[in-house]
Amino acid sequence: MPFPESHRVRFKKNPLRQVICQLRFPPILKIDTGIPADFQDRIRNSFPNFSEISEWKIEFPKVIGGALPPEIADQVSQSAGNKNYSFLTEDEKNKINLTRTFIALSTINYHVWEEFRSMLENILKIFVDIYNPSYYSRIGLRYIDIITRSELGLKDVDWNSLLKPHVLGIISDPYVGKNVEDYESKYLIGLEDGESIVRIISKLINNEPTNEDLFVIDSDFFGTQKIAPNNVMELLNFYNTRASRLINWAILPRLFDAMEPEDI
Repeated sequence: MPFPESHRVRFKKNPLRQVICQLRFPPILKIDTGIPADFQDRIRNSFPNFSEISEWKIEFPKVIGGALPPEIADQVSQSAGNKNYSFLTEDEKNKINLTRTFIALSTINYHVWEEFRSMLENILKIFVDIYNPSYYSRIGLRYIDIITRSELGLKDVDWNSLLKPHVLGIISDPYVGKNVEDYESKYLIGLEDGESIVRIISKLINNEPTNEDLFVIDSDFFGTQKIAPNNVMELLNFYNTRASRLINWAILPRLFDAMEPEDI
C-alpha cells in the first residue's frame, strides 16, 4: 500500500479548508433542457439558495488541412450553453453543483467523514431517483489542506520541523531551502485497488495580507472505472481512509500535536 496505516483522529485545529466530491456520468440532456425543479424540491430545506450559470463553448468552423483561412478566421459560433446549477446551504458553507455530466458536493465546513458522507448519500439518492444515471464514469474525492503556522502557534518554526522531506522536496535542503521563493510539485500515485489514483499537489503560497508563507497539500483521489450507483460509497470510503493515511504520512509529530488531535 502506498500510505501506511495510521490511527484515525480528528484535529481541533484542522488545516482542511475544502472537501469536494464529484461524480461524472454520461450526459443526461434533460438536466440542460429543463429546470431541475424536482431535484430542488427534494433538497430545498437543506439547500435553500440557488443560482444558475451557462457555460458557453466557442466552436470554430471545421476545415480540411488544419489552419483557418483568414477570411473566415473571425467567423465563430457559440454552442448552446451547458447549465451549471448551484444549490447552497443558508450559511453557504456547503454547495451542490449539478450539470448534465456531473454532480458535486463541496464543503468548507468539514468535521468528520461520517457527517459529509451522510449528506452526500442523501443527495445521491435523490439524484438517482430523479435522473437514473446508467453508471458513474469518474468518481473523485478531493481534500485541500492549507497549513498556516501562525494559527497553530508555530509562526517561527521551520517547515523541516513540521513536514516530512518527501513532501517538502527542495525546501527540505539545508542550504537551498531557506531561499526558495516559489515551489510546487505534482505526483500521480497508484492505489492498491489497481484502478484508482491520487494526484498530490504540494506548494507554497503567500498570504498577502500577512505576508505569511502557507503550505498547501491538495490530494485528489479518483478512478475512471465504471461504477454502478449502488457501489459508490464503498469506493468513497476507500478514498477517505487513504486520505487520512496520506496526511499522517506527510506531517511530523510537532505539527500533528499542534493541530490538537482527538480520537474519533
